[in-house]
Amino acid sequence: MKFKYYIMTFLTLNLFSCGTDQSQTTENTNKMIKLYKLIDNQLNYWETWDKDNKTAIVHWGIVGQRGQDKEIKGGLFSNFRKSVQKEIDEKLKEGYAEFDESKMSFLEIEYKIDGFGTEQDLDKRHRLEERMDQVLGWTGLGHTDGGSSGSGTMEAGCVVVDFDIAKKVIEENLKNTEFANYTRIFKMNE
Repeated sequence: MKFKYYIMTFLTLNLFSCGTDQSQTTENTNKMIKLYKLIDNQLNYWETWDKDNKTAIVHWGIVGQRGQDKEIKGGLFSNFRKSVQKEIDEKLKEGYAEFDESKMSFLEIEYKIDGFGTEQDLDKRHRLEERMDQVLGWTGLGHTDGGSSGSGTMEAGCVVVDFDIAKKVIEENLKNTEFANYTRIFKMNE
């Protein structure tokens, strides 16, 4: 366990020790760390990412719930990454760890379409993928992982830490929206 802690600390230190070169793109500065811990039979999450070159977002809560968030800003004499690293180290000491990828579930939201679908179907799928990234991300559940169309169906794929909770959150979120007409939400490979 101690060895795993040192590896995790090394990885996070490397992640947050990158420079603040103004020529970097948002994509290069938007690093994310997600940690999880089971507390009182509920999976809790704690995550952080760079909002910009001087600010990080820290977000935490119970998986499936919106949780709380805060900004950590750097100042003239302070580096926000050091503050974030201190919080990461605290969470690791509390027993938080990265989620075991082999235990992740692949969830799909499926829609009926004609053949390979239309341009409007593809636009709808892209809007759904963006929405699911927000919903799953802000509830600690996961993220979208692309989609597909053809043979009369269109799917948006999601990688989630808990299929049952994710399905409930998605069903609730899609009610009374343009996305409410899905045919099914299912777990791949079952």
